[in-house]
Amino acid sequence: MQGDKSSKPERSMELDELLLHEEAALRRQAIDDERNMTEHELRRKLNLLVRTGAILMSSNADCNRIMRNLRRCEAFLGLPEEYVHIHLDYDIIMVNISDERHSFSKYQRCDHHVIEFTVISRVSKMLWQALREDWSLDRYEEELDALSHVPKNYTPWMIAVAAGFACGGFCVQFGCDWTAFFYASLPAILGFRLKMWLARHDINTYVAIAVSAFLATILAWLTSFLSLDPEIAASVPAFMHSATPYHPLMACTLFIVPGVPLINFVSDMVSNHVSVGATRAYTTLMMLLAMSFGIVLAIQICGIDNFVKDLSMTPHNTYFDYALAAAISAMGFSTIYNTPRRILPVLAISGIIAVCTRNFVNLGESNGNVGLDQGIIIGSFVGSALISLIATRQMVWHNIPHQVIAIPAVIPMIPGVLMYRSLFGFIEMTGVVGELTVAFNYGIKASLVILFIALGVAIPNIFVRRMIEPKSMLRLLKLVQARRTKHNEMTHLSELS
Repeated sequence: MQGDKSSKPERSMELDELLLHEEAALRRQAIDDERNMTEHELRRKLNLLVRTGAILMSSNADCNRIMRNLRRCEAFLGLPEEYVHIHLDYDIIMVNISDERHSFSKYQRCDHHVIEFTVISRVSKMLWQALREDWSLDRYEEELDALSHVPKNYTPWMIAVAAGFACGGFCVQFGCDWTAFFYASLPAILGFRLKMWLARHDINTYVAIAVSAFLATILAWLTSFLSLDPEIAASVPAFMHSATPYHPLMACTLFIVPGVPLINFVSDMVSNHVSVGATRAYTTLMMLLAMSFGIVLAIQICGIDNFVKDLSMTPHNTYFDYALAAAISAMGFSTIYNTPRRILPVLAISGIIAVCTRNFVNLGESNGNVGLDQGIIIGSFVGSALISLIATRQMVWHNIPHQVIAIPAVIPMIPGVLMYRSLFGFIEMTGVVGELTVAFNYGIKASLVILFIALGVAIPNIFVRRMIEPKSMLRLLKLVQARRTKHNEMTHLSELS
């Protein structure tokens, strides 16, 4: 009987030990489950962060804007800023979060780059709205998915017609009459529509550019016969005669000039995002070379004798003509970038201010015009700086990013003719003394104009942003603190140990 009595405590002790082991195992499993859940949530947040950056890069946002939006995104996601490391490249976005014991990384490629101002604008609004309305991760992911299917604000033919008229506006800036405006616009419309068709059928980008430039130049050359050939000129009405029949040849392909990448290239280089800026520069140069190849081939076939170097581009139009052409060009090019329709009147006015300011500072008595006669470089800088200052206020009034307003407004000031003349000069070089100097002169002048346009857009925005950044940061911190207090969703790497 005593054996039976002594065995009961032993069995009780064994049972207690077994229960303790099971409880410890369950506790360890709960910790593992919590750690796995935390790790899974962390990886999900990193995925959302890197996707946001990839969408902005693919939409051709400048690197400063991408970094600002990613910092807001990491604040919304509850990621500790001191542990988050972001690297931007033109073709890939890399994000890492790490401390002394942990490291998690996420990469995403950016295979397609299309200028999408609507997407850039929506991302900025979406992040502020997510913080203000306390979105869940599921809601944010749904909105992020929707950005992949943003509809076009304009039909393909609407874009082609608007881009064509934008080239006609460029032609007026060079000094053509309004008859030549239409002779530059029609070839540009058909050339741009062909480029869109080739892109839709996955034809190489540079091949599509060369082919569309070739077609546009041939068509512009054919329109010159309406004014230059006596028999044809006699058979058409007088209003179809142009006093500047060769000007359309210089403007009909300027829908190809990549104004946004050019400005972003300089902005990124100045902001120390050298690798992205350099890649944008190489891409731009390849596009210009492809365009020049198509134009030169058309000129050789048509037998046009060196009109590029001899044709005067000094305008002698009225400022009303400049203003109307600038408005047409600013709105026309903005449709290529899928700019929201509601902002088109703002862009028209902004384009008028930028171009007329540039022309007033640039032109003067030395070339038979009214103005300060300070040259195209200073004129371009003053015009772009002024419109950038105006855009810093308009972006608040219209709740739209600075880039969406400022860049389309200064696109009509891009020196497409100077770039084209420089490349054409190198291609057509025959060894005559002075040819190299002329080609370099055009190239250096074009580069300086682009540099000063980009600086004019960037510098006022940088200074104004520094003034408003503290208020923006305070607003962001308040929203983040309210979100953390409500949900305590801050991710701590120590929880993964």
